[in-house]
Amino acid sequence: MFALVSFIIVIGVCVISHEFGHFLSAKLLGVQVHEFAFGMGPAIFKRRKNETLWSIRILPIGGFVRLAGMGEAIEGEVEDPQRSFNAKSAWRRWLILAAGSIVNILLAVIIATFFLWGHGVLDMEHARIGELMPGYPAQAIGLRPGDTVLAINDKKVTTWPDMASTIKSYADKPITIVVERPGVGEITFKDVFLKPDPSTGAYILGVKPALVKYEGIAALNYSLRYLWEMTKNIFSSIINWLFAGQKIDVTGPVGIAEMAGEAAKNGLWTFLFFLGIINLNLGLFNLIPFPALDGGRLLFVTVEMIFRKKVPEYIEQKVHFIGMVVLLVLIALITWQDITRIFNR
Repeated sequence: MFALVSFIIVIGVCVISHEFGHFLSAKLLGVQVHEFAFGMGPAIFKRRKNETLWSIRILPIGGFVRLAGMGEAIEGEVEDPQRSFNAKSAWRRWLILAAGSIVNILLAVIIATFFLWGHGVLDMEHARIGELMPGYPAQAIGLRPGDTVLAINDKKVTTWPDMASTIKSYADKPITIVVERPGVGEITFKDVFLKPDPSTGAYILGVKPALVKYEGIAALNYSLRYLWEMTKNIFSSIINWLFAGQKIDVTGPVGIAEMAGEAAKNGLWTFLFFLGIINLNLGLFNLIPFPALDGGRLLFVTVEMIFRKKVPEYIEQKVHFIGMVVLLVLIALITWQDITRIFNR
């Protein structure tokens, strides 16, 4: 139940923000909106405000904004031909289609910026100690949070990965550690023996990196850098999967529900970070030029803008229909894979 509630919150925020992007851009660009729906299947709640029907549907996965000119109008709806989606210029239609993903990505940036400002991230760029693990050598020899490791056995270290890999290379051999302590200066600890971690067997010193927070423009800058790197990794993984046969981990609604529950159990900040990552993934996924996705529709509009000629509507509809069938089959297979994995565990 906890995982289900967490999943509904995550999907609710992601889907509603995505569809709100379509809704707001359509209204601003003069397109009539028949319905704004959260969920799929039969409606369990309906309320009409002005010309738009607001609905909640029984299955809390997905949602849609039904625009005039995109599909058949429901009985009783009055459609203004001049405010039809298809009556608008190509660049207006392109913006409306892209707006959902743009809002998801912007929301991911906002969440990441807030996370960096309010919670912070582990500082991997410096070898500064943030926390000592009870029962390990670091605590026993008198290291303190705030100490910066300068050298291990006369080998200079500057970043946390440098320090970790250097320590790992000595394993069960004694090491000499040189640290700089604020207000004191350099301190040397000799003949320090590492201790194996029971869970991994690796010999460790027993320290964790410091948490660093960013403010204002710095938080925004670091969030953009981080999300850009993640975006590159996502698309490179997809390309390697398509052309090099590299295996990628994919998950569906069941897997997302499980991860949402775990994130929520780890606290509000972890859940918030997870929410940002899912928004980024949803925004990027919908931009993939695959039929039935926003990216597939964007591809048709882009072709129209380049060649100054629309692709015949019946061809586009058939392509999107086939794409939708393929997507539904893929979602079913991925969901079955998630369920099997959970039960096997």
